[in-house]
Amino acid sequence: MSELKRLRRQKDEFFAHDSHSPLSAEQKRTFPGLRYFPENSQLRFQDEVKRSTAEQVVHMQTNTGELREYHKYGTFGFLVNGDSAELCVYTSGDRGFFVPFADATSGQETYGAGRYVEVHSLGGERFEVDFNQAYNPWCAYSPNFSCPISPAENRLTIPIRAGEQSFGA
Repeated sequence: MSELKRLRRQKDEFFAHDSHSPLSAEQKRTFPGLRYFPENSQLRFQDEVKRSTAEQVVHMQTNTGELREYHKYGTFGFLVNGDSAELCVYTSGDRGFFVPFADATSGQETYGAGRYVEVHSLGGERFEVDFNQAYNPWCAYSPNFSCPISPAENRLTIPIRAGEQSFGA
């Protein structure tokens, strides 16, 4: 079993059985597992993040209307089926590096407000990005959660067909 399949199976187990799952008791009873795009090795890569030249504080709106403060760390560029794209990386406290994004699949094949992907520092300004691990925010499963909505600068017109798909569709 690939590492990605193992991680996906663990997430399904967590969602179905853990008391910290975002699913309600009713949802857990009928939970068939999450739906994912097939693994795409071209959407797993290492890249250098171009650091922001000055401290940039960004206030992201959540699905419940709150504003949350993040710091824009920088941007990275990549190709998807020959189309170039660029996304911003954010940080917040000790949370690590966070990329909220929406793409051409949002609202159709994936959650409408966008998905998230964690990026991991490899040292210096090099990062590992794996869109196969893109996931829905917990507000995609329950209205009891408040989640940042992907900012305008991270809304792509191209599809990222990797990671988690819409829940319950």
